Amino acid sequence: VEAGWEVATHGYRWWDYQNVDEATERGHISKAVEVQKRVTGTRPVGIYQGKPGPNTLRLVAEEGGFLYNSDSYADDLPYWNTSFGRPMLIIPYTLDNNDMRFAQSLEGDRFFNYLKDAFDVLYAEGATSPKMMSIGLHCRIVGRPGRALGLAKFLDYVKSHQQVWVCRRDSICDHWYKNHKPATAKL
Repeated sequence: VEAGWEVATHGYRWWDYQNVDEATERGHISKAVEVQKRVTGTRPVGIYQGKPGPNTLRLVAEEGGFLYNSDSYADDLPYWNTSFGRPMLIIPYTLDNNDMRFAQSLEGDRFFNYLKDAFDVLYAEGATSPKMMSIGLHCRIVGRPGRALGLAKFLDYVKSHQQVWVCRRDSICDHWYKNHKPATAKL
């Protein structure tokens, strides 16, 4: 938090919630918020359970304190879900631009090249319509000395381009709430 990073919750347990009862999942969402508040002094504004179940989105919306949910791979840009009362911003996550793909054999150059290729395609497409490139990072993977250089090179590469915004998910959330509210929103 002091370093200016967003600490979004990854849930209370790394479970597949497909067959978890509603009360247990609701309790886990509540505990995830409670633990983060106790440890960091701030509540999470976003959540990514990682393995959501059929009740996850509704339970997150009912909890009431989350501004966005990232338990979706359904689009390249954020979008609104209005199925459960107040609109819930969905900021899609990614499994392909994600260091987990390289957990067993990630060399910095390989990760750099993959991200660079993805960025180049999105940057070219972005000339005619907005694009968002989400990158999943885990300190235990990309934070290793032999892998961190690939990420540093990629960030330098991205910064060498014009009209690119490198930001946190909570900043995307703020932008979307200010500039892309759904027509029926009462935010």
